[in-house]
Amino acid sequence: MTVQRINMPQLGESVTEGTVSTWLVKPGDYIEKYDPIAEVMTDKVNAEVPSSYSGVIQELVAEEGQTIEVGELMCYIEAEGTKSDQTAQADNVSVQPNESSSASSDMKKRYSPVVMRLAQENQIDLNTINGSGKGGRITRKDIEKVIADGPSSAQEVMPVKEQPADQPDQSEAEFTPPIIRRKQVEAKPGDKEIPVTGLRKTIAQNMVRSKTEIPHAWMMIEVDVTNLVAYRNAEKDQFRENEGYNLSYFAFFLNAVAKALKKFPELNSCWAGEKIIQRKDINLSIAVAHEHELYVPVIKNVDEKSIKGIAKEIAQLSKKARTNTLTQEDMEGGTFTVNNTGSFGSVESMGVINYPQSAILQVESIVKRPVIIDDMFAARDMVNLCLSLDHRVLDGVICGAFMSHVKAILENISSDTTPIY
Repeated sequence: MTVQRINMPQLGESVTEGTVSTWLVKPGDYIEKYDPIAEVMTDKVNAEVPSSYSGVIQELVAEEGQTIEVGELMCYIEAEGTKSDQTAQADNVSVQPNESSSASSDMKKRYSPVVMRLAQENQIDLNTINGSGKGGRITRKDIEKVIADGPSSAQEVMPVKEQPADQPDQSEAEFTPPIIRRKQVEAKPGDKEIPVTGLRKTIAQNMVRSKTEIPHAWMMIEVDVTNLVAYRNAEKDQFRENEGYNLSYFAFFLNAVAKALKKFPELNSCWAGEKIIQRKDINLSIAVAHEHELYVPVIKNVDEKSIKGIAKEIAQLSKKARTNTLTQEDMEGGTFTVNNTGSFGSVESMGVINYPQSAILQVESIVKRPVIIDDMFAARDMVNLCLSLDHRVLDGVICGAFMSHVKAILENISSDTTPIY
């Protein structure tokens, strides 16, 4: 028998961590390969994690409610097979004390991405922390404990040690900033404490990542959709009777955005370090709210669908969100996000980009406003379109052209130019 690790799997594109909602096994249970061992919640979807081996569960390392990164240890299983790797290593390897000490020192200096991020966000000097991991390695729990155990004062700054005059100047990479720890916010009598877990915690982390890594820029245009409103109102009742779902304004907007992305594929891109990846498929992420939760399912290949087909997928994904039946496939593959903020009465907003995409378009409320046409006032149906963009990938020139093209499509909608079927 071999003791094996079962780690947090990659449960979706761009998913970096998951929360263990419920363990479906306990130590001592025998399971077959592919049997579910735990329910895990991510920002994309809730899923069951299958076992990679047949054998007996040895130890559950992750606790229920704990959020761990992809690739981190969930549990140990004594799998059916040969002699334990650990035993084999003990039989064949003899580590000298100085080598062990060197290995421990190396492990202490090996920081995971989440440890580095938390340390940077909270300005913590990692050299001052004694790690509880293997070989003294600093773990995420160690960092979170330092943050939680901050001093009672609102802010404590640990000064940087002065460098002796006879030593050369340190490089900027070697400079250690002061440690700044902020006071933990405490609830007062009568306050209600709401634990941040599951989907809300993941959304918060992704929003911080988006605003921290992506240099956001913003622009807005005003669009006259009087013809669109008249066209949709003339067709909506018959459409509902024939198809069984609504012909929403949002379907027309998604159709226009897909056409514009076809013409300006630069906005259908993402930043990838040393390169920019321009996506071939036009898969639009849409925000769907259910009670206090927000989901972002994806309509695939929107440029290949009619307005009827888009309206059908909006209805289907909305129903899945309301009944908690969205799948991992429903949430994956988005290349550009369109958010229907107008459904809440908003007329102007700045969206946070859906990482790792490069832009998000907010469709605001359609409102009647006086507009000057041929030097005369006229009541027109107007809508604001607000674009947030990743300034590493996109510039104002290309985004302005994209928005102008969306505007032109929407302002020229009619029964002759825009078939629903």
